[in-house]
Amino acid sequence: MGIFHRKEAKPELVPQEYLPRSIGIIMDGNGRWAAKRRQPRKAGHAAGARTLRRIIRYCETRGIGYVTLYAFSTENWRRPAQEVDAIMDLLRDYLREASENFRNENVVVHFIGDISRLAPDIQQMIAEAIEFTAHKTGMVVNIAVNYGGRDDVVHAVRQIAQQVKDGRIAPQDIDEEMISAHLYTAGQPDPDMILRPSGEYRLSNFLIWQAAYSELVFMDVLWPDFTEEDMERALHAYAGRQRRFGGIK
Repeated sequence: MGIFHRKEAKPELVPQEYLPRSIGIIMDGNGRWAAKRRQPRKAGHAAGARTLRRIIRYCETRGIGYVTLYAFSTENWRRPAQEVDAIMDLLRDYLREASENFRNENVVVHFIGDISRLAPDIQQMIAEAIEFTAHKTGMVVNIAVNYGGRDDVVHAVRQIAQQVKDGRIAPQDIDEEMISAHLYTAGQPDPDMILRPSGEYRLSNFLIWQAAYSELVFMDVLWPDFTEEDMERALHAYAGRQRRFGGIK
């Protein structure tokens, strides 16, 4: 686990061979960013959305293959209705922008989580975003909306249980590979690195199955203030790790 403070010196670029193939980002600190400026929380979410756009493009230029962004959790519905509505409006704005800006970029957009609870117009926009990027071959961007790591596992187990009930598989056929194949991220590599800005040191129900051997990097900068240089510092932290996956090297 890595916990480090922001530094002023501009970091050098991590060599390509030491970069993670897949990363997850918990975009945290929007509300505290707004509170520090005596602005409404929705202003913090708007600033965080601008950061998201910059960091996606930076990861693309650095050659990262997969980026999973924690946008809205299954627990976030407990927040005040006004804040939830503001986040959903920002999601609409992002989807409109993606349909224009990513149309000419080699980026594949996926959404993970139970989108059935979202407004019909958002569900339609999500379907369109997936459709117009499905043929592309570049970086995969997963947007986690109404997503929870435990819900992800429950969703997978229910699918497998139905197959057992239907007689298509036997209980002894169930293994880690089968469970992974029924998660929202099926077919994608597990995250090599999970990054959380904002000074909090927990996963908060994010990719809890997939993160079994992820390198965790925590930074003390709020997400709206997160820069491309901060991203490079996180990549340096990852590159300095020795990954043993339970073995000895």
